[in-house]
Amino acid sequence: MVTLRPRRSLGWSVGLPVAALALPLLAAELWVLDPSGAWPIVAWTAAVIAAVSIAAWIAYRRTRVSISRYGIVERGFFGATTTVAARDIDQVLRLPLYRANSLETSRELFVVCRGGRGRFRMRGKFWDQRSMDLVAATLGADESVRTEPVTLAELRASDPKLLYWFERRTLSA
Repeated sequence: MVTLRPRRSLGWSVGLPVAALALPLLAAELWVLDPSGAWPIVAWTAAVIAAVSIAAWIAYRRTRVSISRYGIVERGFFGATTTVAARDIDQVLRLPLYRANSLETSRELFVVCRGGRGRFRMRGKFWDQRSMDLVAATLGADESVRTEPVTLAELRASDPKLLYWFERRTLSA
């Protein structure tokens, strides 16, 4: 069994901007509110921000994927555990996906079930190439690699079952 975790650098790249946004919020509270009576409100705001940040950090640290020849067990950020049995897996699909409003691409790995639905997904911004290689090798499923980058709209048109429910919808006509 192989246990994989998302990139550890994500914690810093998300945590530092959140901290940088929290300090001006606290300073604005002090500036707008009455200075003599503002300390309890500022203290409560700081405590709530700290509690939410700690809870998010713990959830991030507990996120993991366990892969074996028997299948995949994923523990997501919000604590939900998803299991995909190896007998349900048809193939592993890799493709480069354009990032929104950019010419940069992100590596994507989809574990596809026999019905063509994406059962597990690894995004390149969260998972490294080594982790993706381990998934394909450990599962022993057929691997398909698309070399031509696609946009989300193209993937939505060609393979909508691979995407999350919210990615299958578009706001434009």
